[in-house]
Amino acid sequence: MTSSTFNSASPISRTREATPAGSRRPAPHGRLRLTRRGRIVLIGLPLLLLAAVLLTVLGFFTSPAKASSTRDSLAVTSSVKVTVGSGQTLWAIAGAVDPQRDPRDVVADIVELNHLDTSVVRPGQVLFVPSAA
Repeated sequence: MTSSTFNSASPISRTREATPAGSRRPAPHGRLRLTRRGRIVLIGLPLLLLAAVLLTVLGFFTSPAKASSTRDSLAVTSSVKVTVGSGQTLWAIAGAVDPQRDPRDVVADIVELNHLDTSVVRPGQVLFVPSAA
């Protein structure tokens, strides 16, 4: 009978496994390695956002703040004073003052000219009403 002995003190040799061609070993811990696409995203996305913010701010400072493009459209609206009679409404006043226009537009102009909160008027109240041009 042959006996074989196992020596636990003998060194075990480790061989490095062969890596396939073209593959890379993983990065050591603590160091970040980015791919080309990762670098483009990491640098390009903040640059793109910065450009958008700069263009927006530039647009605010360079755009003219005009309510009208011509001086002619800034003319004062001609108006007449009307005293509200008993039973009259803004709709009736609008139809009497400018029958060619839509009464809704005339009522809106009356409300705007007189800074009215509601469309309710009282007898004896004096209103500025846009006159027909």
